[in-house]
Amino acid sequence: MRTLRSRLMPQPVDQLRAGDPSAILGIEVHDQFGRTHRLGDYRGQPIVVYFYPKDDTPGCTLEGKEFRDLHEKFHSLECAVVGVSTDSSASHRAFADKHGLQFTLLSDEHRELARAFGVLSGEIADRATFVLDRDGRVARAFLDVTPRSHAQRVLNFVQALVESHRMIGG
Repeated sequence: MRTLRSRLMPQPVDQLRAGDPSAILGIEVHDQFGRTHRLGDYRGQPIVVYFYPKDDTPGCTLEGKEFRDLHEKFHSLECAVVGVSTDSSASHRAFADKHGLQFTLLSDEHRELARAFGVLSGEIADRATFVLDRDGRVARAFLDVTPRSHAQRVLNFVQALVESHRMIGG
């Protein structure tokens, strides 16, 4: 069951927005192929980091498929999409293979990323999405997410973020 805290802006998100993102960007986790990743590896481009509770459950599958279906649009904006749950790399690989998910799934088995983003509830991550800008700072947090149409809302925000960056000469 979600707590009141998970429905409000988690304190770490406020801290992420205001502070140096280096600590979170340096956390090492493994993808569905066992390769080591850090969110800092994506610096220089916007990145969507979407947390979800569990592989191959109805809501998580719907959300993953919607990000899959919009993958080319995110890619055209030079925006990476990364899914994160506390499931194992092997579980992520089976999930990605079964549903044709062509983006990276990170295994947060030690729960460091979910804890750092303030979305850990017990042993699993809450459903939440963060858009990080080119410098790795939180540009937008989507909390208490409903899976249906969520990926489109995130894409709309990323399009606005990229366009505003272009307008100011970035």
